[in-house]
Amino acid sequence: MSLTTPFSVQKLQTALHAKAKESPDFRFYALYDKVYRKDVLAYAYERCKANSGAAGVDNQTFEDIELYGGERWLDELTQELKSQTYQPQPVRRVYIPKPDGKQRPLAWIIHEISSQKRKDALKG
Repeated sequence: MSLTTPFSVQKLQTALHAKAKESPDFRFYALYDKVYRKDVLAYAYERCKANSGAAGVDNQTFEDIELYGGERWLDELTQELKSQTYQPQPVRRVYIPKPDGKQRPLAWIIHEISSQKRKDALKG
């Protein structure tokens, strides 16, 4: 993936990394406000899109989001996260076989794209 991280996101990542290295015992209790930053979410969205992120079990694709309005969708997600009204949808669990014959659970989050965006936003 050849996306360039926006400067504002790089600055946030650098500051968090520096604090973590400087104070290994420090606990970041107040990171939630970083997750719904518009620049962070927009960059995470672009990373998912560039990575050919697939639709979740709700079948919502990037094309669907673009038809709805990418900015509008991001604004609504930002508001839901900021107001803490975002409600994750139920998870569908399936079991996949392991080489040893056992099975392991695999959970599919219904809002796969939204979920991945939030993960990328946190991960940076």
